[in-house]
Amino acid sequence: MARTEVVESGPVSAGQVSQRPLVAVAAVMLGSFLASFDTRLLSLALPDLRGAMAMSFDEGSWFNTAGTAPQILIAPAVAWLATAFGVRRILGIPALVYAVVSVLIPLVRDFHALLALNIVHGLLLGTFVPATLLVIVRVLPMQWWVPALAIYCIRVGFSMNSGVALVGFYLEHAGWQWIYWQGALVAPLLALLVHLGSPPEPVNRELVKDADWGGMLLLGCGTAMIFVGLDQGNRLDWLHSGTVVSLLVSGAGLTICFFINEATVAKPWAHANVLLSRNIGLALVTVLLFTLTSLSNSSLAPGFLTNIVQLRLYQSGTLFLAYATLPMLALVPLSIYLVETHDVRITLMIGLAAFAAAGLLGTQVTHEWSPADFIPMAMLQSVGQTFALFAVILFTLANSNPARSTAFAAYIQVMRLCGAEFGVSLMATWLRTHEQVSSNLLGLKVMRGEADTTHVLSQLAAHFTPHGISVAPARATSALATAIQREANTLAYVDAFWLTTWFAILALVCVAFMTPPPVGPFSPKSGAQ
Repeated sequence: MARTEVVESGPVSAGQVSQRPLVAVAAVMLGSFLASFDTRLLSLALPDLRGAMAMSFDEGSWFNTAGTAPQILIAPAVAWLATAFGVRRILGIPALVYAVVSVLIPLVRDFHALLALNIVHGLLLGTFVPATLLVIVRVLPMQWWVPALAIYCIRVGFSMNSGVALVGFYLEHAGWQWIYWQGALVAPLLALLVHLGSPPEPVNRELVKDADWGGMLLLGCGTAMIFVGLDQGNRLDWLHSGTVVSLLVSGAGLTICFFINEATVAKPWAHANVLLSRNIGLALVTVLLFTLTSLSNSSLAPGFLTNIVQLRLYQSGTLFLAYATLPMLALVPLSIYLVETHDVRITLMIGLAAFAAAGLLGTQVTHEWSPADFIPMAMLQSVGQTFALFAVILFTLANSNPARSTAFAAYIQVMRLCGAEFGVSLMATWLRTHEQVSSNLLGLKVMRGEADTTHVLSQLAAHFTPHGISVAPARATSALATAIQREANTLAYVDAFWLTTWFAILALVCVAFMTPPPVGPFSPKSGAQ
């Protein structure tokens, strides 16, 4: 079978090999996990943070956006910046500043000061994940690449599932401040490991001299504006809001200008020809679909237990910790073995098929489901989280030149952050609209004066009679309305699980059109393709 060509774009980013690869791997682990945990914990704890910091609902919404949008402003350019200025400067220094900001945020009460600190917090957080990805291909010996990438990739599922239990522990026992203060403890250790694990590098003055600063600003600002529009869209009712429309249109315009810039400048920073490769284009679409299908794990299952079963985070966190997080520790070695001995597309298909099966299980939910009913789903999601993202990132790198990874890193960060935000916004809107539709349809079956409705109301009224005859009918009507709303919400979750199942199936279709990657450092040891 004919081999596809390796796609190259961007400056050479291969540095000196680390003399302490274990330390470098530890830095990779800490940086990527810190970013994922902080983002996950802040999203889960937002209602409690609003109360603790005396913020209104609207202020809390903008506070959350201010902590996440700056990540995408800087993240696409981090790989190039690390190539030009060195890993130590781009990852180590922000880690120390990040620790200071993390200490300050819980101590401040003025909203505008909180907003400013949260913007800085998000900007610094945006350097960790893309910088640690570059550490793998820049300073680690080649034999360490696959295990390090496996650690890098499981951070998503690991933080999603264990984050529920961790934020529950902080809110119930340690104090909400530790949602920030944990970063103040971990970030200095990250800076130390980066210093010890990565060799010193001089500034690449030739690369800085020819820098495509305009392209970086266009992509960063354009995608950040789209991100903010998506984040605020559901709250402000999308196209009915001038703010949302302005953000989305302006962001799209700046992004188009970025592609024009990359096609015309002498030395583009992230040329779009990377996207024209069949395998890489399909892989990036698969990354987006993976992000959308994994919403069954990150959003739907925890959301159902919170909104329908009425559990607190610390009550449902044990489920995800025991049956979704811990299995990943055993599955990582298996995923490494599979990609080293078989075609990486097989591992990718196993992960996506597991998510499809988990989504199908989710379509069977009823309001009577308890955490124990989610155990099979959580275990399937654990397989999906461990195998799918790791395999698709490996496949994409196998079709590009890892030594010229800045363009690939830029687009994968855009897909990672914007894809995740698109998924969250899509699911929030989907649940809201489908709950309204289901509530209306169920309400049509409940008509005042009908025999069934009258019978149910009389039974409920009899139940409330001991609490007062005069209020019993009103309480019965309220209880019936609550039951209808509960069932409407349950049906909305069923529809949402169907949606994630179809995303997994579409991702499998993309894999079917992928061709074998070229022979290279990620090829199976057995030679199977």
